[in-house]
Amino acid sequence: MNAIEINNLNFKYGNGKSNSGFELNIPQWSVAKGEFLSLLGSNGCGKSTLMRLMAGLDYLYTGEIKIEGEKNNETSSKELAKKIAYVPQSYFVYFPFSVYEIVMMGRTPYLNMMGFEKQNDIEIVNESMRLMQIEHLKRKGINELSGGEAQRVFIARAIAQKADILLLDEPNAHLDIEHQILIFNLLQKLNDDQGITLINVSHDLNLVGIFSRKIAFMVDGRIIQHGDKKEMLTQKNIEEIFKINSKVFAYKKSKAVNVLINPR
Repeated sequence: MNAIEINNLNFKYGNGKSNSGFELNIPQWSVAKGEFLSLLGSNGCGKSTLMRLMAGLDYLYTGEIKIEGEKNNETSSKELAKKIAYVPQSYFVYFPFSVYEIVMMGRTPYLNMMGFEKQNDIEIVNESMRLMQIEHLKRKGINELSGGEAQRVFIARAIAQKADILLLDEPNAHLDIEHQILIFNLLQKLNDDQGITLINVSHDLNLVGIFSRKIAFMVDGRIIQHGDKKEMLTQKNIEEIFKINSKVFAYKKSKAVNVLINPR
């Protein structure tokens, strides 16, 4: 079974009434269960829109999006949240929730009608905070944190959700180099040890070249290529999609791909 399967997907902002001119059009696309895939493309090509649609945050589309074999627009939000967790590029938090409260929100699909957490929920939340190295922040308000600290909090919340599929829209945004590596090492471990399907949007071709196994390129609301990272990360593809010169180094032993950008 595929983790995600898309058929005849079409989406326009404002249900076609907007003047944005943007249209997402994906006839067929699927992501295998247990895959570690990076979604790449220039700004405005539709990556974030596709992530939101897969996460079930907007149903004003035609076609179908299946999450583990079930249409996401026919699945209750509670059951969908047990299957797929989503970390957007940025959050707007209007109430001064603590870090602990934010991460505990990831357990919402599993709480009883009274909304009380059990010991198991507390243990999962504590472990998620430990993995993200934010235990020392648990009593702080989310609005007291730096952008990088807040990013780790929301990733911890997604991990606490214990979903089979994890969508991350630029998970390394706002993070210093140390914590970028921390995040991607953790994602790789979740993928290897627990078989979690990972789809991330990134603009860092080198992090993608080290950690991802598959890459899909988006251009103007369409997925134009999808395959193994060594087949996708080529000088030709990088120049055609990002309009830049590059030198690509692929290593057999480490399975890594490094990209050196050569400004024109």
